[in-house]
Parts: sequence; structure tokens; C-alpha cells
Amino acid sequence: MIERFMQQLPAFLLSLPIILFALSAHEAAHGYVAYRLGDPTARNLGRLTLNPLKHLDPIGFLCMVIFHFGWAKPVPVVTRNFKNPRRDMALTGIAGPITNLLIAFLHVLAVRIFTPIINRVDPMVFQSNTFLAMVASLFLTFLYTGVTLNLSLAVFNLLPVPPLDGSRFCYVFLPAKWYFGIMKYEQYISIAIMLMLVTGFLDGPLGWAVGSLETLMFKLVGW
Repeated sequence: MIERFMQQLPAFLLSLPIILFALSAHEAAHGYVAYRLGDPTARNLGRLTLNPLKHLDPIGFLCMVIFHFGWAKPVPVVTRNFKNPRRDMALTGIAGPITNLLIAFLHVLAVRIFTPIINRVDPMVFQSNTFLAMVASLFLTFLYTGVTLNLSLAVFNLLPVPPLDGSRFCYVFLPAKWYFGIMKYEQYISIAIMLMLVTGFLDGPLGWAVGSLETLMFKLVGW
């Protein structure tokens, strides 16, 4: 067990900065789009930043670390500041997941660029320099982990249930009465989502979605 833990420790440690950046970029994107659409609430609260301390939700962070699906502290949005509340709320909501998709794609591009370069290195170089071999391996692990975790965050938050971002996007398509009727049960839905994460009920469908997106992205770059 100890040996297995030591083998997984580097990947675990590499995942921590990736998760912090992914969550921070996600929430900062919400705040920035809301600001551009007329709502300065997030800017006034100092949420237009990549500083993870401004966005960290301890439970959501732990869920990202353990289950690879989680959330940050939601950016507050005042819809009355929007010119078109339904449209602008949807754009604000979708900004976070789209940002994570873009970050994931940048990691895919990096994998596409650096893997052939590393593979062209004479194997004897790595055999004679274990430190260099370890750095190369950790670098590629970091990139692949960045793909998976950002896709996981995007997919999870696109679920069309409150308080996740997908519910904000659904606001465009649902009658306001229905939407706010569902939002009344946000607390109970949140508890249900937590239970489904802990029990692994969501692992199958979310894992399939993440895997499909990952495969598509690598195909797009010819990999």
C-alpha cells in the first residue's frame, strides 16, 4: 500500500496547482463576463483575479481532489444590472465551463507539441540521467492531468441543475416561472449531487463525457 501511495504521490501533488488554477479561472471568467455585460458586483468584491484564495470553496476543492468533479465559491451576480437578464445570465454562466474547455485544449496542444520532442531524445540520455527522465515524465503527466481535470470541471458544471452553471444556461430556454420554481429547491438538489458524487453514481456518465471530449480534442490536433 505504501509503495502504491508513493507511486501516485507525484501525480497527486501535480494535480493541486492544476485544480487551483482551473477553479480560479472558472470563477474569474464568470465575473469578467458579468462585468462586461454590466454587472460590476464581482469586480467590486475583488473576484476578477486568478488568486485561488478569492475563489476557494473547501468542500468543492476536496471533491475536485478526490472525485475530480467539484466547484469553487460562486461569483455573485446581480441580474438587474444586466440589459438582457435572461441572455446575459446564460452568457455569464457558460463562461466558466468554456474557459476550462479552452484551458484543456491548450494542454492538449502542449501534449501534441512536446511529446514528439521528448520522444526524439536518445533513450540513452534518459538512461544516463534519471533526473532528466523524471522531469520529462512529470511534465507530460502534468499536461495530461491538466486536460482531464479541466474537462472534468467543465462537464460537471454544465449539468443543468442548480447551483451548477448549466442551470444558468437553461434560464434562457425555460419559462421564468419554471426556472425559479426549480431554484427554490437548490439546497436539496445540491445535497443530492453531493450524495451522487460520494456514492459514485455520476462516475459513469461524467467519465464517459470527459473521455469523449478528451478523445475529440486530441483528434482535432491530429493525435
